[in-house]
Amino acid sequence: MATARTFGPEREAEPAKEARVVGSELVDTYTVYIIQVTDGSHEWTVKHRYSDFHDLHEKLVAERKIDKNLLPPKKIIGKNSRSLVEKREKDLEVYLQKLLAAFPGVTPRVLAHFLHFHFYEINGITAALAEELFEKGEQLLGAGEVFAIGPLQLYAVTEQLQQGKPTCASGDAKTDLGHILDFTCRLKYLKVSGTEGPFGTSNIQEQLLPFDLSIFKSLHQVEISHCDAKHIRGLVASKPTLATLSVRFSATSMKEVLVPEASEFDEWEPEGTTLEGPVTAVIPTWQALTTLDLSHNSVSEIDESVKLIPKIEFLDLSHNGLLVVDNLQHLYNLVHLDLSYNKLSSLEGLHTKLGNIKTLNLAGNLLESLSGLHKLYSLVNLDLRDNRIEQMEEVRSIGSLPCLEHVSLLNNPLSIIPDYRTKVLAQFGERASEVCLDDTVTTEKELDTVEVLKAIQKAKEVKSKLSNPEKKGGEDSRLSAAPCIRPSSSPPTVAPASASLPQPILSNQGNRVCILLLVEPHSPAWAPWLGWGWGRGASTCFQQGQTQGGQCLLQAGPRGGTHGRGAWPDASCCLLGEDSQLL
Repeated sequence: MATARTFGPEREAEPAKEARVVGSELVDTYTVYIIQVTDGSHEWTVKHRYSDFHDLHEKLVAERKIDKNLLPPKKIIGKNSRSLVEKREKDLEVYLQKLLAAFPGVTPRVLAHFLHFHFYEINGITAALAEELFEKGEQLLGAGEVFAIGPLQLYAVTEQLQQGKPTCASGDAKTDLGHILDFTCRLKYLKVSGTEGPFGTSNIQEQLLPFDLSIFKSLHQVEISHCDAKHIRGLVASKPTLATLSVRFSATSMKEVLVPEASEFDEWEPEGTTLEGPVTAVIPTWQALTTLDLSHNSVSEIDESVKLIPKIEFLDLSHNGLLVVDNLQHLYNLVHLDLSYNKLSSLEGLHTKLGNIKTLNLAGNLLESLSGLHKLYSLVNLDLRDNRIEQMEEVRSIGSLPCLEHVSLLNNPLSIIPDYRTKVLAQFGERASEVCLDDTVTTEKELDTVEVLKAIQKAKEVKSKLSNPEKKGGEDSRLSAAPCIRPSSSPPTVAPASASLPQPILSNQGNRVCILLLVEPHSPAWAPWLGWGWGRGASTCFQQGQTQGGQCLLQAGPRGGTHGRGAWPDASCCLLGEDSQLL
């Protein structure tokens, strides 16, 4: 693995570059020679056929007046024979070493390109970048597009600036380092993407290279991926302007990104806070940052560094190793939070940390209970897929949230139970029609079934109360909202009731609750409408208090009574038994 050169003034003398021909291979009808180039701890390979060497030599003879007999001569007959190839390997290696020795300072451009210095060597990389920005820099800035650059290029620029050499050592104005610095001062949108494993044909581990971002003075958006956050310097210089920051596949903690200088101090506090106790440093906040993406890292906790991002509205911490939710109470402006694919198992007290949250992604965690979500009153979108939720009762924790519109529960154990969708929607009561479950809009048929389930549940609750007369005295006021016919020797009559609640019916042979299922023969295409007579424009049925075989018998009444409309003359009333199954 290549080791990175260190920052700072104490630097070793730049090592001499070497080029060795380490082998060859036959491609079609010609031989390709494999060259290993060494620059300090960095090595890479280049492949060229003899004709490439010949072209290089012709240009160097013309431009730099080198000895034209320095290159081994061509040979037509037996050019691919093993003996000739082996001899030529040695001769070509000597040729390259003599060229590098002849130009110890600035390598001629044609030789630098031949040996791929513009890909792997500091001076070659910066020269190529400077020339690119000389030609296209103004166009890129004017278009306002994201400028993509690699860690190796930033490392080369950082090293070049540390060397203290002239910004245009080659004498070519196009390769002046000043073109890079002028561009970076004005750039607004930056993307730094490293590579996993060795870079190109080299041994350079690009993601481990240190680099300095303080040369960028106007950044509004930064994306960093596959770099080592511990080796990134100067990012905090963009605090006054940076609005969006994404650091992925790079960090092991939030502090590494938000407050890298924290390791230098025992105690620190954000700028503008009331200081309590001994503080060794006051650190400026990220005053413009509203969006932070730290997904796909190895972050194990939401640490106190979030105090430095008080204006954050969008926070993505997905695909990390979080065990608990902490410190988010400092983010008063947070409205969108992604905690998906972590290791969260509890949400207790979450409402005390997420007061104004609107979108919450908790997919892919270890959640079995939703009890901590019941007070997130501003929540609109909630993703709970890929968790361990088994009980339908858990959905009640979110059923009363007044703003919730989109819910996903796919790939939880409860999602495979019969009538899963309608049973979940029933937990939202009168708001069932406003909820989109699992990215699927609720249908009219589902809403009709929900109405039946709601009525069944209500009737069960009333029956339970009637089965416990000792609780009757303390619950009269609640029962009045769901009136029933009390048992007597005479046929029961209907008690006045709210038009929005189901009416359980009590027969004169014990505390038996009958549930009504209404069918309207006049509905389009004779499609049965399942629901209750007092809702959704349906007809109503009324009871006669008859019993037969332990079941209540109901008959359709000629009028809707207190419910405000008459029953269909030919409407038929079906019954649901005590166990809430269709009879």
